[in-house]
Amino acid sequence: MPRRHLHVTGAAEAPLRAALRALRTELAVPEGFPPDVLAEAEAAAKNPRLPAYDATDLPFLTIDPPTSTDLDQAMHLARRADGGYRVHYAIADVAAFVAPGGAIDAEAHRRVLTLYFPDGKAPLHPPALSEGAASLLPGEPRPALLWRIDLDAEGRRVATDLRRALVRSRARLDYASVQRQIDSGTAEEPLALLRAIGRLREEREIERGGISLDVPEQEIVEVPGDHTYTLAYRAPLPAESWNAQISLLTGMAAADLMTAAGTGILRTLPVAPDGAVARLRRSAEALGVAWPHHVPYAEVVRNADPTDPRQAAFLQECTTLLRGAGYTVFTDGRLPDPAVHAAVADEYTHCTAPLRRLVDRYAAELCVAAVAGTEPPEWVRAALPGLPDTMGAGSRRANAVERESVDVVEAALLSGRVGELFDAYVIDVKEREPSVGTVHLDDPAVVARVEGGTAPLPLGEWLRVRLAAADPGRAKVLFAPA
Repeated sequence: MPRRHLHVTGAAEAPLRAALRALRTELAVPEGFPPDVLAEAEAAAKNPRLPAYDATDLPFLTIDPPTSTDLDQAMHLARRADGGYRVHYAIADVAAFVAPGGAIDAEAHRRVLTLYFPDGKAPLHPPALSEGAASLLPGEPRPALLWRIDLDAEGRRVATDLRRALVRSRARLDYASVQRQIDSGTAEEPLALLRAIGRLREEREIERGGISLDVPEQEIVEVPGDHTYTLAYRAPLPAESWNAQISLLTGMAAADLMTAAGTGILRTLPVAPDGAVARLRRSAEALGVAWPHHVPYAEVVRNADPTDPRQAAFLQECTTLLRGAGYTVFTDGRLPDPAVHAAVADEYTHCTAPLRRLVDRYAAELCVAAVAGTEPPEWVRAALPGLPDTMGAGSRRANAVERESVDVVEAALLSGRVGELFDAYVIDVKEREPSVGTVHLDDPAVVARVEGGTAPLPLGEWLRVRLAAADPGRAKVLFAPA
């Protein structure tokens, strides 16, 4: 999970654009696709492998950010006669377009993940596929992996099915419009059920001890009237969390299929060590977030208000407990240890974003084989042992993009304000260097290093700080006690 989401709204100024271009060069981010990859993608877009089963009668819909065109998932929600629910979840079938060992496949293994910058992205697959023929765009028949998951009246999973199918989305929605329709009572039942099912799944998450972080999105926004820009937090909408629960549900169902079959790849996360939790507790104290000693971490996070600047900063700090997540392969029925993702509090895998994440294509094939009771394809079995390392390397680069993008944006926004004074919270102090730590500014929404004083920093207290450095070329912001 990224530490902070960033995107540009409005016109970002030239220095920021230039710094982001330099960052792409520094991290060796690919600018475009080789000619043979583009040619293969164009050919595949015209002649995909089409499934025999036709599910185009189901009125699917997609829910994504308004500018997204790489649409991996479409859903249809319905009530069952016994009081439960049926979730149809269609996932883009990338394998219908990508030949194992071909040019697109090899390039995807080099890229691993779609990389997101504040001003654009470097996609995993050529746009002819990821934003065209393979994307679940409205009105277009598309090959998909069609999950059918039945839930009881309390949102517990009671049955799972998976097959290849031809689907067609009827509507392309964004989170804000979905939230408005549900809140106003104007949403038709397939969409209105998102709230009912999402809340039930949130209750089941609490029951098993899991936790979903509603991390605020950090936006670059123009200041009205003076053509400058600043940073602010945007709290996620409830509809975003409900939508995420459908994806989590599918990832857990996929993990169960693979573990039952004895071969698969899981997304795993060990339980956070006591030291990391203790450090987070210190940050909570610094930010004024109530955390009684008898209350578990998950409950504190659930009750945090992402619209409150201090609690938004706390939620950002909570992502540190997700360090150590990885991919673990198992074969011959021998499950890894740990097999569980600590934040999900269950076995879990990534399978719902194959247009943007390499491993999902393999997880889908493993699940199809598990349902059919057959062996996975040879190209899947051959790639499995190396996938954790491939995904690990790709994830490290994606994390570097996210981390360095935050630094570049903050430095660019503050570059003309070196020497100015700001009010900040001290949210962390180094144990061995108590004069060095981290501060959080409410306005602009910046979290940065502070050093240069002689006295220990006052953890959990206000501190007047001076901006000592802000160089987008070096991608660093540094404060000093005033």
